[in-house]
Amino acid sequence: MNKCHICGSNEIKEELVKETFEIDGKLVMVEGIPAQVCQRCGEVIFSSEIAENIRLIVHSNSQPTKSIQVDVFAFSA
Repeated sequence: MNKCHICGSNEIKEELVKETFEIDGKLVMVEGIPAQVCQRCGEVIFSSEIAENIRLIVHSNSQPTKSIQVDVFAFSA
């Protein structure tokens, strides 16, 4: 990808990112994902191969490499 589909910037950089997904009501985080990141707006793009690998990881029965505790807050206006 040479151009951000959100803001149109050509400032795209390969980075390792982490993303959180909700799977069957449970939050899971995947770290070290190769992605293209727009340096202007922050949009993160995964190739279709990487997206498939993420899907396989989060739906597998393998054990996570670590666990973290997450605090949850209710938004009130």
